[in-house]
Amino acid sequence: MTGWWITNSRNLLALAFPLILTNFAYVALTTVDIVMLGRLGALEIAAAGLAITLFNQLRTTGTGLVTGVGNLVAEAAARGDHRRIRELLFAGFFWATAGGAVFGVALLSIGPLLVLLGQDPAAVAKAGDFLMILAPGMLPCLWFQNLRHFTTGLKRPGPLLAITIVSIGLTIALNYVLIHGKLGLPAFGFLGVAIATVTVFLLSFLAFAVVVRRDGTLRPYTEGSVRGVWSSEAVGSVWRLGLPIAGTYASEAGFFSVLTLLVGTLGVEALAAQTVLNQIVYIVFMISAGISHAASIHISDAVGAGAHARARRLGLLGLAWGVIATLVVAVPYLLMPETIVRLFLSAGYAANADVIALTASGLLIAAVMQIFDAGQNIGNGILRGVGDTAGPFRISLIGYWLIGLPAGWLLGVSAGWGVHGVWIGQTVGLAATAGMLLAAFLRRVGRLERPPIGHLTTEVSS
Repeated sequence: MTGWWITNSRNLLALAFPLILTNFAYVALTTVDIVMLGRLGALEIAAAGLAITLFNQLRTTGTGLVTGVGNLVAEAAARGDHRRIRELLFAGFFWATAGGAVFGVALLSIGPLLVLLGQDPAAVAKAGDFLMILAPGMLPCLWFQNLRHFTTGLKRPGPLLAITIVSIGLTIALNYVLIHGKLGLPAFGFLGVAIATVTVFLLSFLAFAVVVRRDGTLRPYTEGSVRGVWSSEAVGSVWRLGLPIAGTYASEAGFFSVLTLLVGTLGVEALAAQTVLNQIVYIVFMISAGISHAASIHISDAVGAGAHARARRLGLLGLAWGVIATLVVAVPYLLMPETIVRLFLSAGYAANADVIALTASGLLIAAVMQIFDAGQNIGNGILRGVGDTAGPFRISLIGYWLIGLPAGWLLGVSAGWGVHGVWIGQTVGLAATAGMLLAAFLRRVGRLERPPIGHLTTEVSS
């Protein structure tokens, strides 16, 4: 059994690693943004926090719409159906474009609603200016995600690694140049961060498209006219598989967005602390997201082979690695929380002292919260691996909205614990969701293991 765990851990992490690096490409963009904004002041980071939270909410939902492209492409590749792969790629671009356009318009229209929800008017005004620039970036962002899932479905995620490294360096350089007005350009200040982010989104997509076009295996699937690869059936397939995934992603991202709005009613300093803490947690979330996707693919292979006992062990293995990763990350949280926070708010320490202290104390809560966050993220993936995409959405509604959100409001607002109470309530919601997802996974695998009456099944040896 020890040999099984070692071998399968190696296979799981080999697939998860490039996916984790790809995830870091996007989190690096907003992380650099938050670090740069932290040097401009609490109002700027609070306003950008609102804008980035809302953008990520809709970006995550749009990503869910095209996530199924990878699964569908993998199935078509197994059958050798090359035409369908091309149709699925273009169907993904259709939904990425439609979703990006709708979500971009929504971001431009949301300002007045934020004021009605109790947000600081000054922060909302600056957030609106930020979104005017950031919203168009939704399109190249989702186009990139579609290409990502297409290449992953063909088990060729490698080209993403180089783009990851370049995009991080480019983000740092553009932020510096545009904020402070270097190389003969005007100093855009706060808005320079938004300009840099959109620019990197677009250049990352174009670079990825060039890599795909130059890859001998991938290029044939990108050739031909739109009319020649348009398929209503493929568009419908991507929609049917992607909609429940998008719903789950939207529920999860919406939960964090609403909690951010709740924290925003507690003041600018609380919102600034929430923005920094969310970004720190978001970085670690990318690790469990890569493990979740890798575990999902391996479990699908096991289920397809009828190896349901192996599928169960793979699910538990993925969860174990998620817990291990978050425990390792929790160590510096506990040993040097203020040092970590000052990486985001290092300049103007006296002005940001309250925000730093508040965020540092929040890291102690995050050390526990991340374990359950990884659990629910990987729980979603392993359930998808056994063919359940609707179950995670239903569970998210219960765990996030019926447990986590009320807990955050009761502890943070009603009980007067402030932002710490909101963070504890958030942890309660994530823990409940993770527990329900694990129970649902074990039940689903148990049903798959029971053979239909009158039939014999042979469990494929692992």
